[in-house]
Amino acid sequence: MQKFSELPYTRPDIAAAVEEYKRYSEAFKAAKTFEEAKKVFLDAEKLDTHLSTIASLCSIRNTMNTTDEFYEAEMAYLNENLPNLIPAEKAMKEDIVNGPFRADFEKEYGAHFIAVLENDLKTQDERIIPELVKESELSVEYSKAAASCKVDFRGETCNFYGLLKHMESTDREERKEAFEKWANLYEGVSDKLDELYDKLIEVRVEMAKKLGYDNYTELAYRNMGRLDYTPEHVEKFREQIRTVITPAVDRMRKAQAKRLGLDSVKYYDESLTFAGGNADPIGGKDYMVGQATEMYGALSPETKEFFDFMTKYELFDLETRPGKHLGGYCTSLPEYKAPFIFSNFNGTSADVDVLTHEAGHAFQAYLGERLIPIGVLQGSTSEVCEIHSMSMEFFTYPWMDKFFGDRADEYRYAHLCDALAVIPYMACVDEFQHEVYKNPKMTAKERRGVWRSIEKKYMPWRDYDGNAFLENGGFWMQKQHIFLYPFYYIDYALAQICTFFFYDEMKKDRESAWARYLKLCKAGGTLGYFDLLHYVGIPVPFEDGAVEKAVRGVIEEIESAKY
Repeated sequence: MQKFSELPYTRPDIAAAVEEYKRYSEAFKAAKTFEEAKKVFLDAEKLDTHLSTIASLCSIRNTMNTTDEFYEAEMAYLNENLPNLIPAEKAMKEDIVNGPFRADFEKEYGAHFIAVLENDLKTQDERIIPELVKESELSVEYSKAAASCKVDFRGETCNFYGLLKHMESTDREERKEAFEKWANLYEGVSDKLDELYDKLIEVRVEMAKKLGYDNYTELAYRNMGRLDYTPEHVEKFREQIRTVITPAVDRMRKAQAKRLGLDSVKYYDESLTFAGGNADPIGGKDYMVGQATEMYGALSPETKEFFDFMTKYELFDLETRPGKHLGGYCTSLPEYKAPFIFSNFNGTSADVDVLTHEAGHAFQAYLGERLIPIGVLQGSTSEVCEIHSMSMEFFTYPWMDKFFGDRADEYRYAHLCDALAVIPYMACVDEFQHEVYKNPKMTAKERRGVWRSIEKKYMPWRDYDGNAFLENGGFWMQKQHIFLYPFYYIDYALAQICTFFFYDEMKKDRESAWARYLKLCKAGGTLGYFDLLHYVGIPVPFEDGAVEKAVRGVIEEIESAKY
């Protein structure tokens, strides 16, 4: 393999790929034995892997520079043409599920493999190809609109991420000024974002209607691979958050105000944990990657091999720059069995979180692509994948002195607080989306009202200090998942609850906790959500009392800390 920057990109001939896939489908139908059928299936799998790799490479380079006209045009081509593969891919899945070799495939790859294919057949249809293309186009338009936002802040040109470090300043006036600039950026682009979201809602509702669903939420749950639970399960989970976690975070905010010497915490104070300033990394990008190399070398043989591979082939893009897509993510180049980590470093502890959280995703992808032969089973659904990432944040706690020096304990405390405090916000995002798709004709103003009422329910401490845009419900716009990955965000909360169970065991028996974590990563998506949790001995978060049991120790640790 070459370094990432040297990997060649050539536009794929999608029309030719469609014809090739049709030939595979016809050969599959003609197969006389399971071995013949399996060979055709694996040949088609190679084509899938190749196309997925090309699409991933293009997408990464597009997000690295949203102003690059070449990759923008390539993304437009792929978004328009890749859905044309749906009919041929669907035909082969139908042949596996309904054909004479179903039992053989189930024996070879497991019952969950068949369940995944059956679910795909309920979400993939050539009738919705125009809507899928439109959804992709709108998503790209959103990414460009958000990435283009910038503002001058005290002589520095900042995007949203660039302002966040100023919102952690020990100078409250600087924090407030940065907060106002941040809010003004969103307000300035709000009309555009409202328009894009209206169109995204419309196209998603139309897809659901064409496929015979009562509403988009049903289709979205299937798109997310949620085979074990329903919106009713999630609603009960959110109620556990409201009754157990919200009061604890409310107490935490009051303690934070006292620590900072304030009467109460405003929004722009929330991210400042200590009056003397948060623990920030003691070095830049190259220093931190070097320290991460040592950390993963010490953590386990598997993590050493993985991170050495990442650094050897430069599978990172970490620094913020103009025109770069917001946020961070981990993706993969499956043909090379190579994960890729993307982020926007801003000089805060969030940079270190990238080297643990996204590396957790990448570590599982590295293992899955080497241990599991079928792409659809190499990774799991997102509520499991986020356990991989969030747990790695905690497993790396012993090495935080490498990044924060003598303030490592402060970082660990702040990280634990943040891990708990963000869960009610995740519930807000999820309930907001359920309301939006329950009432898809809501106006932009009505949506903001819904957001603000939900926010008060789960985050009663939130105080925007009179900022009219946010007081009227504009804060929802800052979460790109709402635009790009509908209904994803609650998966972070589900995963965090499971991660707290791992964290509790880490403190008692680190080797046992790591063994179970490694077992989960190696299993990939070979089992369903509930079965995977049972496989590694983690309670399902929907069970009565599961949330309270998971967070009890975390709350006690936070409230008994010396800070």
